[in-house]
Amino acid sequence: MLKSIESIFKAHLEPKEVYKGGKNIPPSHKKIYKLSSNENPLGASPKAIAAMKAALDHIDIYPDQTDIRLREALVKDFDNQLAADQFLCGNSGSEILDILLRAFVSEGDEVIYSNPCFLPYSVFSRWYGAKTIDIPLLAPNYDLDVEGILNAITDRTKIIFLTSPNNPTGTYITKAVMDDFMARVPQNILIVFDEVYRHFADAEDYVTALPYVLAGHNVLGLNSFSKTYGLAGQRIGYGYTTATIANYVRLIHKPFLLPLTSLEAAIGALNDTEFIEQTVQTVLEGRKFIAKAFDELGIKYWPSQANFFIIDPPFPEMEFTDKMMEEGIMVRPVSQFGAPGKVRITIGDQEANEALVAALRHIMQL
Repeated sequence: MLKSIESIFKAHLEPKEVYKGGKNIPPSHKKIYKLSSNENPLGASPKAIAAMKAALDHIDIYPDQTDIRLREALVKDFDNQLAADQFLCGNSGSEILDILLRAFVSEGDEVIYSNPCFLPYSVFSRWYGAKTIDIPLLAPNYDLDVEGILNAITDRTKIIFLTSPNNPTGTYITKAVMDDFMARVPQNILIVFDEVYRHFADAEDYVTALPYVLAGHNVLGLNSFSKTYGLAGQRIGYGYTTATIANYVRLIHKPFLLPLTSLEAAIGALNDTEFIEQTVQTVLEGRKFIAKAFDELGIKYWPSQANFFIIDPPFPEMEFTDKMMEEGIMVRPVSQFGAPGKVRITIGDQEANEALVAALRHIMQL
């Protein structure tokens, strides 16, 4: 009896929820401010652009076989606190997530995450047949449910995803909470600490994955060049962890992993301290400006440590999104991220932020 090709499809790859990225600016005769994808309000690092242009003369040749030059540049960026073999690079932070799941998760294994959060944690995990365990952030402040996570751990738990600052809420995990968690979590589990918005965090008790990696914990700090460095279109990211973990994961790295232009752009961006400082200053000033406007307008929002806010919109989320689009402002409904009814708004440059406030006043008839 003939069987169809579907008979050898993997059952855990049956159609399920998929990640949908933010929309691009549609063709229009009027000015559109894209405040929906958390992109850099200043564009891209000039040094990164210059490095990419220089690389164009060589795109007929294969790029570096490994990512060692970028890893060596990252060693300098981290003030030589880590060695080159402690870094992993990939085509975006999302690909680092994918590589980690391929390296650590088999069908039937479990991963833990906390909604609202970045949807690929669960979507990518299901690609490999993992059972996904959601321990939601605690209301009303989106705090990490440490006890809930620890109680959910079983002998099949392989990865726990933590995010700080968190997308889409903008909230963060304090050092005290992280210290407590790391002291109690089993040592045979990989903690993926997504810190792609770390440059914008200015809270005194904010902490990255770095001190835990230096202490030898099984933690990986996930980073991206899409936000602070303005290289979202180049799709490049990295992680840092213990040498044991990084060298293990590198066993499944493809040769010629990074496109030449992305590699050169990332190295150039790391050297552009002036651009990084300007970006952070723009975001921090914009964050204060928008928070003040939200207070004046009576819009409920959550204090943010990232380059965006999550809000309770004054209208149902899709109606609000459509109204804002009519005003020339693109925002992002985040029900898909586990925050039903909420909307995420990226912090732009001052012109965009003023346009945002004006649009809010208009649709609220204030």
